[in-house]
Amino acid sequence: MPRFTTFRITRSHKIATAVLVSAGAATALTATAAPSSAHTTTAAASTTVQPVKANGLPTTVKPVTSNITQAEDTAKDTAKTAKTAKIVDASSVSDHLKLTAMAQSKAAKHAAKQAANRSTHRKDLAPKHYANNLDGWIRQSLAIMKAKGIPGTYEGLHRNIMRESSGNPNAVNDWDINAINGIPSKGLLQVIQPTFDTYHVTGTADKLTDPVANITAAANYAAHRYGSIDNVNSAY
Repeated sequence: MPRFTTFRITRSHKIATAVLVSAGAATALTATAAPSSAHTTTAAASTTVQPVKANGLPTTVKPVTSNITQAEDTAKDTAKTAKTAKIVDASSVSDHLKLTAMAQSKAAKHAAKQAANRSTHRKDLAPKHYANNLDGWIRQSLAIMKAKGIPGTYEGLHRNIMRESSGNPNAVNDWDINAINGIPSKGLLQVIQPTFDTYHVTGTADKLTDPVANITAAANYAAHRYGSIDNVNSAY
């Protein structure tokens, strides 16, 4: 029969075994607690791509609340700008309308004034119509005398006319010295032809017995010789 050798476990063997067991347990514990190299690399990569702030959000992502607040502020600013623009536009339109109304009013007044001036001018240039009688002849003569600067009044003319011709434009004196000399006095104020030719007023008829021409020529003669027809009270 084979012989079995009997091993005696000494105190030294027990201590060595205990050391080996303890070392194995520590190794196993270390292997279990430490992450693998692959896991460590992944975690590091994750940390690099998405760094985390204190509030828990990545630095590359803005908080949703912040984006909404900025959108609201932008909308408010846009609305305020639009409102201001409307006010400015409304004010500009109002000012434009006021200026336009003022310009139109000014133009209308100017046009009305010009029309009035033209009307007055035409009225002044339009020939006035006088009655074909002694009153009308005297009034027409006075208008011409005024334009020519010849003095005299209605009363002075009328008074001398009535004395000289009784208001008859065709009256002729055929008995005085002038008649004897062949130049009888004629017309309303009994004017002889040489006197008429000398003091005839431009713009009146070139006819001795024309009522207006006779009156204005006699008044012109009296103004030169007596200062005015008003100063004549007898034969002149």
